[in-house]
Amino acid sequence: MDTFCISCGIPIIEESKHAVSQEYCRYCADEKGELQPREVVQAGVAGWLKQFATTSDGVDFMKRADNYLKAMPVWAE
Repeated sequence: MDTFCISCGIPIIEESKHAVSQEYCRYCADEKGELQPREVVQAGVAGWLKQFATTSDGVDFMKRADNYLKAMPVWAE
């Protein structure tokens, strides 16, 4: 059974390239396994969301990333 990054939701499989710690993926954690600042994670999620957009005209991907992160356990308000 997969576990998921509690910061961004990516599946974490211990032997995968995404594993850094038991809670965070390599995109959300630094090399020590500590959670990156929210701004860093948000920028990464914004870039990820932008990959799937058919157009970026008038789209605020940072705002979309902010809304996405609010649903994640670490960033929930």
